[in-house]
Amino acid sequence: MAVIVKYIVVRNGDEKMTFATKKEADNHDKMLDIADNLHDFLNTAELKLNEKQMEDVALYLAENAGKVMPILRGVKPQTKETAPETAEKKTAEKKTAEKKTAVKKTGTKKSGEKKTADNPKSAKKAAINN
Repeated sequence: MAVIVKYIVVRNGDEKMTFATKKEADNHDKMLDIADNLHDFLNTAELKLNEKQMEDVALYLAENAGKVMPILRGVKPQTKETAPETAEKKTAEKKTAEKKTAVKKTGTKKSGEKKTADNPKSAKKAAINN
């Protein structure tokens, strides 16, 4: 017999979601708290939204809090067109930096690299060969 631990998020007596980890359940519960607070905020605004629209907007903003927070701080949001290019560029830059770090750590030289006095092993070999 298997024992399975499940974490259930309950709101107002209703089961909302079930999770395999406590961290996921806590994150979802926190997101629902944020959505409730946003709903209350929207309810006090002079916007002409019905109840369903307020719930949808509050939930959408809460689910995307990581994207919304920088916007509220004044950071320009990434557009769909520029976001992948920026992400690809950052990934390529990270890979290049990792390669440079790996070469420095291992002390290996690239193929085709000439023996120079800058490279102690190459300088020693050059001195022995001459």
